[in-house]
Amino acid sequence: MAKAVQKIKLSSSRDIPFHKLVLAQSNVRRIKAGISIEDLAEDIARRSLLQSLNVRAVLDAEGQETGMFEVPAGGRRYRALELLVKQKRLAKTGPVPCIVTDADTEISAEEDSLAENVHRVALHPLDQFRAFQTLREQRKSEEEIAAIFFVSVGVVKQRLRLAAVSPKLLDVYADDGMSLEQLMAFSVTADHARQEQVWENVNRSGYDEPYQIRRVLTERAVQASDKRARFVGVAAYEAAGGNVLRDLFEEDGGGWLEDIALLERLVAEKLRSQAETIAAEGWKWIEVAPSFPYGHDHGLGRLEGEPADLTAEEQTSLNALQAEYTALQEKYEDADEIPDDVDTRLGELEQALAAFEERPHVFDAEAIPHAGVFVSIDTDGMLHVARGYVRREDEATFGAATAAEPDTETGAATSGTDDGVQGVPPARSSVITMAGERPHAEEEEDDAIRPLPDRLVAELTAHRTLALQDAVAAHPHVAMTGLLHKLCVDAFHRAYGPSCLEAGVRHVQLSAQAPELKESASAKSIAARYDAWKADVPADEAALWDWLVALDDASRLALLAHCISSAVNALVEKVDRHGGPGITAHGLQRRLDQADRLARAVGLDMVGAGWRPTVDNYLGRVTKGRILDAVREARGESSAQLIDHLKKSEMAKEAERLLEGAGWLPEPLRLATISSASDSLDSPAEPLPEFLSGDDEEESADADESEQLPPVAAE
Repeated sequence: MAKAVQKIKLSSSRDIPFHKLVLAQSNVRRIKAGISIEDLAEDIARRSLLQSLNVRAVLDAEGQETGMFEVPAGGRRYRALELLVKQKRLAKTGPVPCIVTDADTEISAEEDSLAENVHRVALHPLDQFRAFQTLREQRKSEEEIAAIFFVSVGVVKQRLRLAAVSPKLLDVYADDGMSLEQLMAFSVTADHARQEQVWENVNRSGYDEPYQIRRVLTERAVQASDKRARFVGVAAYEAAGGNVLRDLFEEDGGGWLEDIALLERLVAEKLRSQAETIAAEGWKWIEVAPSFPYGHDHGLGRLEGEPADLTAEEQTSLNALQAEYTALQEKYEDADEIPDDVDTRLGELEQALAAFEERPHVFDAEAIPHAGVFVSIDTDGMLHVARGYVRREDEATFGAATAAEPDTETGAATSGTDDGVQGVPPARSSVITMAGERPHAEEEEDDAIRPLPDRLVAELTAHRTLALQDAVAAHPHVAMTGLLHKLCVDAFHRAYGPSCLEAGVRHVQLSAQAPELKESASAKSIAARYDAWKADVPADEAALWDWLVALDDASRLALLAHCISSAVNALVEKVDRHGGPGITAHGLQRRLDQADRLARAVGLDMVGAGWRPTVDNYLGRVTKGRILDAVREARGESSAQLIDHLKKSEMAKEAERLLEGAGWLPEPLRLATISSASDSLDSPAEPLPEFLSGDDEEESADADESEQLPPVAAE
């Protein structure tokens, strides 16, 4: 005979007046979590009670019901109702929906309380994102949604942004195929096709950390902190139809400007507009570019201008600003801490005073039609105008007096008059020249080891020349020896021709250079040294002679070293094989031999000078074979094998990471003789992302132990 299935009997539900309810001490919830009781009360007032209270009858000493009921499960709802009663928004006798558990049940009140909380399943985040999106589609504003759910507007924006990610990626997230942090990274862009493309790539390669996803999604954009973006202004860019990628989950520095072509067009238009305004001053030529290469003003003279006279009104304003600034400084001179408002005001005063100091200079009206202007953008995104530069062919038209010694940050040579140059009539209107874009070298996918491109070698040796110049300037004794050596060779050996030390002094023009050269530590050091000497050196030749005579020996040597350093030339140039005016193979080798000797004497260290291999300055511009050789030399064969299957672009990026801190240098940056190997090869190769680990770990370890590694040049 079949056994009868016992039927389940559910607890009854009924409405109980609120004043008949009391909070049970058997409620297991002790720690506050979730929204506050006040917010829950407001939600109940708005939409009523969505979930009944779980109650049990209170019994007296004899086990009889007293008419009161305790609440073991639903304590927060009870507290919220209690608050509404205190606020007189709910009557004390108001009925409350309750589920009444039998008093004679074997299940304890604590068990009921625990079960209600443990068995509760939190809403999946994706369901929450989509619910917010549905409310938005129902024409509720972000502010209204935030008020309904007691969250900030920023949280609403974040959840709506996540709900707007590609549906394909949302399905992957729903199936636990990606983390919430990865999904957040994809929300940087609204381009679903781009999101899906990047996910396919990173998911296949394993290179899928959130920061890596953000970097790939924004690699085609320009940061808002870029000087071009600051010059144009993000608002102007957006007004012109440009889109800005923003990260709502991490600090993004203002976002990324996605339309680079539009940004560059706006930059060019604004620079041209500024140049046309400057042209009204009557300059012969104006060169315009977002930035100019290091040494762009070599060989140009510079007009001596005087700061424009202040009007009576401007002088009064300057005096008032200076007086206020002095008074605040004196008042808080001994204070341990300056109040924030005072500190802000001091900053404003400093900026206002600096504006008076940096006011435009006034130039000789007769010289202006023969001189020119460089218009660019400084590192802060502000317009930078350098007036009064004179080309050599224009100097004779108005005499040497107007073409004074140049005052450039690079120490350009003084331009003198040339009696052989015919006079040039003053220009009627300025010739404005807009700089073109720097061409990008075509990517080579060939695995063969080819000679380094001529331009790349020239750029690399430009780095070395600048670093060598800076190092020679810091070693006066070596500079003096180099100068005497050059003079003795000229006087006794009569070996005239190309030399490493082009003493005279004739400044070396770095014809080929990478964009970052002028921002290098060597360039900044040279500029700072030049400015320091320029401030002391008299402009008048007679006064200069007397000043030099009175100078102490240490200062004379330091000044001599600085002057000599500007003539150092370690450039590798294309050899002229046809007897032309260019350098011969013998002359080039002689120059490089001398440069190596000079570099060893000053202890030149290109790694210490700040050069490191990157995708832009080396790895992205050589063949895959060269990239692998670099990694193999610096980190060993095992590291090279782990990246040899990658495409060139990915290989170059990963090689940059591997070579960081290895002290590896390409051949043009090394000394001719390498004395010892780097000790860094004894250390194990840097761990790679999982997607690069294509070989068996044991086989790689065996290869590491059996293979003799080549030395790393760390000069």
